[in-house]
Amino acid sequence: MGKTTGFLEYERVDGPVRSEEERILDFLEFHKQLPFEKQREQAARCMDCGIPFCQAGATIAGMASGCPLHNLVPEVNDLVYRGKMEEAYRRLSVTHSFPEFTSRVCPALCEAACTCGLHDAPVATKENEKSVIEYAYAHDLVKEITPEVRTGKKVAVIGSGPSGLATAQLLNRRGHEVTVYERRDRIGGLLRYGIPNMKLDKSVIDRRIRLMEEAGVRFVVNADVGKDILPGDLEKEYDSIVLACGASHPRDLNVPGRDAKGIRFAVDFLTEVTKRGLDNNWEELPRDLAEGKDVIVIGGGDTGNDCVGTCIRLGAKSVTQLEMMPKPSEERLPSNPWPEWPRVLKTDYGQEEAIRKFGEDPRVYQTTVKEFIKDKKGNVKEAILVSLKPQRDEKTGRMNMVPVEGSEKKVKAGLVLIAAGFLGSENYVTESFGVEVDGRTNVKTEAGKHATSKPGIYVAGDMHRGQSLVVRAIAEGRETAAEVDLALMGYSNL
Repeated sequence: MGKTTGFLEYERVDGPVRSEEERILDFLEFHKQLPFEKQREQAARCMDCGIPFCQAGATIAGMASGCPLHNLVPEVNDLVYRGKMEEAYRRLSVTHSFPEFTSRVCPALCEAACTCGLHDAPVATKENEKSVIEYAYAHDLVKEITPEVRTGKKVAVIGSGPSGLATAQLLNRRGHEVTVYERRDRIGGLLRYGIPNMKLDKSVIDRRIRLMEEAGVRFVVNADVGKDILPGDLEKEYDSIVLACGASHPRDLNVPGRDAKGIRFAVDFLTEVTKRGLDNNWEELPRDLAEGKDVIVIGGGDTGNDCVGTCIRLGAKSVTQLEMMPKPSEERLPSNPWPEWPRVLKTDYGQEEAIRKFGEDPRVYQTTVKEFIKDKKGNVKEAILVSLKPQRDEKTGRMNMVPVEGSEKKVKAGLVLIAAGFLGSENYVTESFGVEVDGRTNVKTEAGKHATSKPGIYVAGDMHRGQSLVVRAIAEGRETAAEVDLALMGYSNL
């Protein structure tokens, strides 16, 4: 590293954010960037350690550690420190398809495994990455490669989320003719409709899609393959097909009163909010969806947090977020050593906004819904909550969360959002293509491979491995592209 003592000289400083009072009034991105010289100081904190766990992408104790894309993090940080931003972009682009997405929504697996983070704050790799890609866009460096020679091979990619886009990007660069089919009205999949605009402004997606179109990728929207389009027709037209439809089958809550009006799956709710906002250029917020309502969000993950922040922006009267599991420790426990993913308490932007607006953390731990109560019109009006406690199953040895007798509590509820995760792929897609699935309904392949049980059909992303992160989906897409290319051409340079 050019600044070998940087980690001793500079403390970690993150980019500024808009205040909670200001940002809850709109759906604009609220994370800002540091001035360039300050960002260089943050890059100087990289230690160039002997074993860069940040780029390992390994699984330790069943959890991710380091970047699944294997970005050469110390090299990029060094180039940022030296002010060589064009070279930093070139280096990052070798391993990464879309830094503009992950630098906004990734939980930064690289930082969690940073050696500097063992005794101090980790290097701000995520913001360094954002500075690189935004510099590249600002200086017209980002170009999608338009192949000079086409191979004559045609590939269909079903789904335009991060794995589908990454697959399409690399296969098009190779010279194959690629068509991406998306069942919704806009390209982006989970990036478009599963992540709120304040975390990932949709113009960031649009500028990348424009480049891919200019380079020859064809996008078809409002095309629900398996319903509107028959797989057999695609199999006749294309040499290979890649399924990248996501793990979009939501986990439901089976309790009395579940059929009440006003109880929705979280992603359906977030999708409607974003679509209505985009349709009118965010000039009028869809406040009718949550304004004046007592909102209950069931689920403590990123989607649950996104629902909290979204409902606050739409004028919710109150927001309560239920988490089944116990409250995490505020610091690492001895049983969770570095470089494992830190299982510690994280207060995200939505919870920060709720604390500022309502005066308390919206999260209620070790709690779930036992029953929903309807009004005379069939709308949800109340929920009966019940506390949970951990109890080990004597047969399996697994620890389960079980209800505590007599702990029931009735609360008001005008809108309930179920953010309890996803069960796997949707049946109509896998059945229509005739591919085998595993016990979790993920499409089955050989270990480390992406070819399905049906010749010529491949799978990428959450549809393959189950609900995961955007960065993992991109990595899956890149791996799938290389495997498809090898099968089509007999060799691959991807």
